[in-house]
Amino acid sequence: VQLVESGGGLVQAGGSLRLSCVASGRSFSRYGMGWFRQAPGKEREFVAAISWGSGRTYYADSAKGRFTASGDNAKNTVYLQMNSLKPEDTALYYCAARSRATSQPMGVRSYDYWGQGTQVTVSS
Repeated sequence: VQLVESGGGLVQAGGSLRLSCVASGRSFSRYGMGWFRQAPGKEREFVAAISWGSGRTYYADSAKGRFTASGDNAKNTVYLQMNSLKPEDTALYYCAARSRATSQPMGVRSYDYWGQGTQVTVSS
């Protein structure tokens, strides 16, 4: 199984980026995929997720109103549209996929597969 993220980069505060993630090797169409991020010296934290079965999306408070998760479960693809970016959004962003049901779609431990990450840097 391989998850490959793309779309990171350097952007000024207030700008936008769109991250993409494609999973290959197995289907995750029954469960879900998500985005997490990790800044230097900090723990990995939840950003957004999609549960394919329910069609629901979940967001961290820091992402609500600025970030939008979307995707195509038939293509094992998820996107994260990030608007109004802030310097505190600077981090390595990871795509993750679940191969099982969970009551905690926002939990790091709910995800079984992870990408290598794509760097997002927001300058002030």
